[in-house]
Amino acid sequence: MYKVFVNDKPLFLTNQVEKETDFQIFLLESVDIEQLIVKMFNNKVKKAFLYHPDEKEILKKLKEKISVAKAGGGLVYNKKGEVLFIFRNGKWDLPKGGIEKGDEDIEQTALREVEEETGVSGLKITQKLQKTYHVFKRNGTYKLKITHWYEMHTNYKGTLLPQENEGIEKVAWLKPDEIKEALKNSYENIKLLFEDSKVTTEG
Repeated sequence: MYKVFVNDKPLFLTNQVEKETDFQIFLLESVDIEQLIVKMFNNKVKKAFLYHPDEKEILKKLKEKISVAKAGGGLVYNKKGEVLFIFRNGKWDLPKGGIEKGDEDIEQTALREVEEETGVSGLKITQKLQKTYHVFKRNGTYKLKITHWYEMHTNYKGTLLPQENEGIEKVAWLKPDEIKEALKNSYENIKLLFEDSKVTTEG
C-alpha cells in the first residue's frame, strides 16, 4: 500500500478494501484523478482509497494519470545527534529539492539540495530511507512529487545559511525534544520519516 498526501490528507493506493471504513473509495482505473485532488484540496474529501487489484501495477497506473516530479532530500544528523531542519511557509520541514536535468542521480540531488538549502557541507549518506509521495500544484497543474530520502551524517560546525530565494526563513539543528515539538507543525510525510527512522523524539 502507498500513502500519498494531498494537502496533507491521506490518499491510500491499495489492492484491498475494508468493508467498514469512513474513507471514500474510488477505482483507480476509472477515477478522474484531478477532480478527486481538487476535492481534497478544497476539504470536500478528507481521506480516500484508490483501489486497483494488482499492487505491483498500482503506482504505475497512478503515474499514467498525473505527471511526476522526482526529488531528493536528507534526514541529517550532526555529531551531537541533532537533526537538521528548515523552516519555510510557516512549517518545519527537511531539506529537499528536485532533480536537475543532466546526469545527476538522485543521491547527488539529495546531497546538493541539502547543502544549497542549509549551507551544511561534508555530508555523507549512511542509508536510504523510504520514499514519500505528495501532490502539489505548480503553474496550474497538479503533480505527484516522489521524494527519495537519505539518512546523512556530517561533522559540520559552521554557520547555517538558509536559502532565502527558496523561501527558507531559518535553518536549525534540533534536539530530540525540539524535534517532537517541531513535528506538531510539520507535514504528514515528514512525520512518516521519523516513524520510520531510529531517531527518538522522546526528550
